Formats: sequence, C-alpha cells, structure tokens
Amino acid sequence: MIKHINVKSGARVDLIDITPEVEGLVKESGVQEGVCHLYVPHTTAGITINEGADPSVRRDIIHSLQGLVPRDAGYTHLEGNSDAHIKSSLLGASALVMIEQGRLQLGTWQSIFFCEFDGPRHRRVAVKIVAG
Repeated sequence: MIKHINVKSGARVDLIDITPEVEGLVKESGVQEGVCHLYVPHTTAGITINEGADPSVRRDIIHSLQGLVPRDAGYTHLEGNSDAHIKSSLLGASALVMIEQGRLQLGTWQSIFFCEFDGPRHRRVAVKIVAG
C-alpha cells in the first residue's frame, strides 16, 4: 500500500525535513525489516538525504544549486521554471532507506528532505514500505 506525505513549501526553493513523517509511517506499518521507498511525483521537486542537524547545510545546498542552475539563464521553456526542472533532475525524484528493527537506517546526522524548486506549493511524497 502506498501512503502519502503532504508538504507545503513556503518559498520558491526550499528543503523541508520530512524525516518525522516518514518515521511515523514506518512505525504505523509495523514493518521490522525491509525498505522504505520514497517518490516525488513532481517535475520541479525532488528528494535527498543529507545532514539535518545543522540548518546551514540546507542553506549551502540551496545556494550552491542556485549558483549551478540560475533561475534566469536564457532557458527556452515557456513556463519560466526550467531551473526547477534541472534541479529536480540533478537531485532525483526517489530515495530508498533500509528499515531494521522497525527503524529507518539513517546515519547519525542524516535527514530526509523534500526539495522544492518551484514553490511555494502544496506537494506530496509517495511512500511505500515493503517488508523483507
């Protein structure tokens, strides 16, 4: 069964920590050993796993992505959000986290981030937890 996490971004570009929501779904599932699949069904958003303890890491990632892929760089896409599509492609639309003893196997400093590149918007993340 697929569950969804609803996300509301507050800025055009934002990294939103969804780790507590994912942990809640793992606990609710009762799965002790398996995998948690995360998928973002949006072409201008993505998902990543990175440091969640220091908020400056989020700011640095956003700043670096904006430098690599500026908003106004003469793109031909008529909607004016090509940078968001490119950033989404760079980070990716899915992630996988192993589950052991009923817990996500994230590193000490790791968190799961929904990455908004064309907000603010209401979005969602599909989550499928598989025992095994």
